[in-house]
Amino acid sequence: RLTGLAVLAFWAPRRHQDLWVNLAAQWDSDWYLGIAEHGYTDELGTTPNTNNLAFFPLYPVLVKAVAVLTPGSRASTGLGLAVVASLIAAWGIFAVGDRLHGRRVGVLLTTLWAAFPVGAVQWMGYTESLFTACAAWALYAVLTGRWLWAAGCASLAGLTRPTGVAVAAAVTVTALLHLLRHRTLAPRIVAAAALAPLGWCAYLAWVGLRLGRWDGYFAVQRTWYNELDGGLRTLHQFRWLLWRDPTPQLFLVMVTLTLIGAVVLFGLSAWDRQPTALLVYSGVMLAIVLGSGGVYFPRARFLLPAFPLLLPLALHLSRASRRHRALVLTTAVLGSTYCGAYMLLIWSAAP
Repeated sequence: RLTGLAVLAFWAPRRHQDLWVNLAAQWDSDWYLGIAEHGYTDELGTTPNTNNLAFFPLYPVLVKAVAVLTPGSRASTGLGLAVVASLIAAWGIFAVGDRLHGRRVGVLLTTLWAAFPVGAVQWMGYTESLFTACAAWALYAVLTGRWLWAAGCASLAGLTRPTGVAVAAAVTVTALLHLLRHRTLAPRIVAAAALAPLGWCAYLAWVGLRLGRWDGYFAVQRTWYNELDGGLRTLHQFRWLLWRDPTPQLFLVMVTLTLIGAVVLFGLSAWDRQPTALLVYSGVMLAIVLGSGGVYFPRARFLLPAFPLLLPLALHLSRASRRHRALVLTTAVLGSTYCGAYMLLIWSAAP
C-alpha cells in the first residue's frame, strides 16, 4: 500500500489532481461524510442515485464519534479509520491463513489481499477495509470455536455494507451444521446462529420504519438501479467487453478479468475443501456481486473483502520456489499499484 501511495503521490500532480480529495472526500467518501455531518434522509424521493439510506451506518457513525476526539476534519478522520481498519483486516486475514495452513500461507494471503487490483480502496474513505476486518475476524472466530465473537463481528459487518449478509450466512450456516453434526443444542452456538444476522436485519428494519414501508431499503436500492437480476447484466457486460466492443476501456477490462478470476478461484477453493464458513462467505459474496443488475464498474471493489478466494493462490505460492514467489508477488504489487493509480487518476467514474 505504501508503494501504491508513493506512485499516486508522484502521478497525481502531473494529472493536475488533488490526491487528498481523491482518497478522502470523493465519490462514496463524500456520501459517508455527508451522513456523518447531516444524518440520513427520511424520505424515499424520486431522483435517482440521491438517497443516502443506501449506505450502511457503522462507518459514518465511527467517523462522527472519532472526529469529536481527534484534530482535523471528518475527512481526515475517515481516512485514518480506513487505514487503521486495513491493518486490523490484514491481521485477521493473516490469522485465518495461519490457522488453516501455517504462517507462510498467512503472510502470502495477506500480501495478495493488499495487492488486489483495486487494493488502493483499502486506504480511501470507503468501507471495504472496515468490512474486511469484521469479516476476517468473524471467520477466524468460527474457525477457533469462538461463536459469540463470530456473531458479534458478523453483526458489525452487517452494519457496514449490504454484503454483510454474506458474513452472517457464513456464521449462521456453519453454526447450524455444527449443531446438526453433533446433535446438540449448545446455547452459545444457538445464540451465535441467531445473532449473526442481527446487524444487517436491524438496519433494513430501521430503514423500513423510517420510510414507513416494509420494503424501504429495497425501494431505496431501486432508486439506485441496483436489483438482483440473476446475473443477466453481468453476462451482457462480459459479452460486450470481451467480444463485441472493439476498444474496451482498460478499467472495465480489469473489472471483468477480476470477476472471471474470482469464479475460477471459488472453484479451486471448493476443490481444496475450504472450511464451510469460508466457502459460504465467498459463495454468497460472489452470488451478490455477479447477480446484481446494478452498475458494473465497482464490481471488483465489491469483491475486495472476499479474501478466502485468494487462499488457493497463497497455497500454490507457499510451495513454489523462492524465485517464482518473488516474481509473482512483485508482479502483483506493481500491477495493483498501476491499477490503483489508473482507477483514481484516469478512470472518470467512482472506483
